[in-house]
Amino acid sequence: MTPPAIDHSSMKHLLGYAVAQARISTNQAFAEAIGQPLELRPVEFSLLMLLLSNDDVTQTDLAAALSLNAPNLTLVISRLQDRGLVTRERSASDRRAQWIRLTSPGRKLANRAKSASLEMEEALRRRYSAAEWAMLLELLQRAGADRQDASC
Repeated sequence: MTPPAIDHSSMKHLLGYAVAQARISTNQAFAEAIGQPLELRPVEFSLLMLLLSNDDVTQTDLAAALSLNAPNLTLVISRLQDRGLVTRERSASDRRAQWIRLTSPGRKLANRAKSASLEMEEALRRRYSAAEWAMLLELLQRAGADRQDASC
């Protein structure tokens, strides 16, 4: 006997609920395409992608970009550093600042992860027309604009 379907109608008007529901399928896709094969958590993947496209990034810059507090980011960076994927280098001009940089193996893994993410996204896009996908991304980016504006 199958359990009765649960009525979700009381939450369908909530952006957070819709995002959370969409996140279930994207989390599964991430785990299969990147998380398990490359042994990366979503925050580690995000950090590697930011480092791949940004030189001379400080821990403060990364914390703001990822909405992480300093202690949590330190743990993430330490895990990646233990794997030989990133280094911390003191700034020559400001001894208080540390640059977080990809190592050669880190750059290789970041490029593999980026390729895997493009394939993963292609599978997710199949449910949408090109226009719908562009609109979905635009609307989600707009929904997150308040957070992004606050970090600038």
